[in-house]
Amino acid sequence: MKRPYSYIAGTGHAVPAKVVTNDDIAAMGVETNDAWIQERTGIRQRHIAEPGESLASLCAKASMQAMARAGVQPGEIDTIIVGTASPDHLLPSQAVEVQTMLGCSRAAAFDVASACSGWLYGAIVGDSMIASGAADTVLVIGAEKLSAIVDWTDRNTCILFADGAGATVLRRARGGQKGIMSTFMRSDGALAELLWRPAGGAAEPFTPDTHGTKRQFIHMAGREVFKHAVRSMAEATDRALDMARITAADVDLLIPHQANVRIIEATAKHAGISMDKVFVNVDRFGNTSAASIPIALNDAVEQGVLKEGMTVLFAAFGAGFTWGSLVVRY
Repeated sequence: MKRPYSYIAGTGHAVPAKVVTNDDIAAMGVETNDAWIQERTGIRQRHIAEPGESLASLCAKASMQAMARAGVQPGEIDTIIVGTASPDHLLPSQAVEVQTMLGCSRAAAFDVASACSGWLYGAIVGDSMIASGAADTVLVIGAEKLSAIVDWTDRNTCILFADGAGATVLRRARGGQKGIMSTFMRSDGALAELLWRPAGGAAEPFTPDTHGTKRQFIHMAGREVFKHAVRSMAEATDRALDMARITAADVDLLIPHQANVRIIEATAKHAGISMDKVFVNVDRFGNTSAASIPIALNDAVEQGVLKEGMTVLFAAFGAGFTWGSLVVRY
């Protein structure tokens, strides 16, 4: 078979109404300030869910927007894939809860646990399912409620992470050049403990003592993660461009994982793509992990930055470690 197998037919995103600024975090007693956070991360603010605001509701809102733009009804969805590291429940999957809310009664639904690479991994799985004939229409969602698993006294993590959901509808390509032109994904579990959540799984279940150890929260070795992120994002961009048989000069827009403006700048520099061709919204949304790329994608569409016919490069890096990339002719 010849690419493209699938194309992005619709996009959507949803974030909580509550905005938390850098000054708000400093006011919580965290030893930081707005200038310190902006200098190191580029983040000015982030959206944080209110108590009782579910991840499923954010997923459903983003999905309904994407489905409406794609002109797709609930009964047409064959598969729902949710990339997340912070589901509402550990059992069942986040995807089946979203399926029920959307009324996609004939769809298969499952989660992908690849942290910040979650949406990208999900998109590659969805593209592969369409290529194999297992599906014609796939809803791929990246979503996180990281505020629930962040230690709000740890300035290494609480300044970074945020909540939100982004959704895309993939449909079978019907000839032409519009669609996903190349995919790449890799993982390496050898350094998993540089960015992980120690407690909460079967190996270390929650107990009355867990709260005191804070092992239920995200733990991150920032400097080491930064080095591996830059290296892996560079590999991801190289491989995706090679497999699409294009060069950086052919890329109209780079939409990277919105983790940190320094990582974004390093990725663009390595790829040979000028920053005026890089979409950045980490300043307004923070690091929403699996949700960051689909939120940025829809943001770019709504702002008119991304237009039909453009060649777009996506690249992500996340806990695991996981990393990957896509080239899409939009």
